[in-house]
Amino acid sequence: MASATVRNVPLLDDDTIPFGEEDDMRDPSRAGQKYTHPYVTFFHLFFRGAAIVIYMFCGWFSDSFITSFVFVVLFLSADFWTVKNISGRLLVGLRWWNYVDDDGVSHWVFESKNSESYQSRVNKNEQRIFWLGLILCPVFWSLFFLFALFGLKFKWLLLVMIAIALNAANLYGYVKCNYGASKDLNSAATDFVKTQLFKNAVDIMTRPSGAPPPTNVRPTGVV
Repeated sequence: MASATVRNVPLLDDDTIPFGEEDDMRDPSRAGQKYTHPYVTFFHLFFRGAAIVIYMFCGWFSDSFITSFVFVVLFLSADFWTVKNISGRLLVGLRWWNYVDDDGVSHWVFESKNSESYQSRVNKNEQRIFWLGLILCPVFWSLFFLFALFGLKFKWLLLVMIAIALNAANLYGYVKCNYGASKDLNSAATDFVKTQLFKNAVDIMTRPSGAPPPTNVRPTGVV
């Protein structure tokens, strides 16, 4: 049995840094810089990008399917752990996780830090990179799935399905965090895409030439 909730609770009783208080410990010298978490932003894209590159070009370096399979799965696993446990909470103030209570009931928890003080500290460049990486990579793996399926490359199909499962799990979890458990996921995803497209179109039409992008706009749909 499983249930889903949206709330702010500590991940563990001995959480070193409580959820939402990560930026209270950041380096003040990075204030005002383009990226406040450059290493986290880099690894948010590095592991998933490396998995895609290795999958595409592994035949150039090795004819062994097992070797290619192992390396791609290693990078996919590192990406899943990094995105789920680090980049989500630091870059956008979101976190999802699971625990089993004393009665053996599995609970899925989707959290969003939506206070004014925290959202004002969210770096818009990092936020944009987080969502782009989260959305685009499953699209690439979906294309690889079609190529492997119609190319009758069934051994590669298994690897692509693993990649889709891991990428889709993080995408589902963070969309759920951003929009809440009470809202239908399909309509939430549609609203998210429409909102982002509308905001980008308005920014392009209204922003003076050479003017910097706005920095005080809160992201929409945060629960």
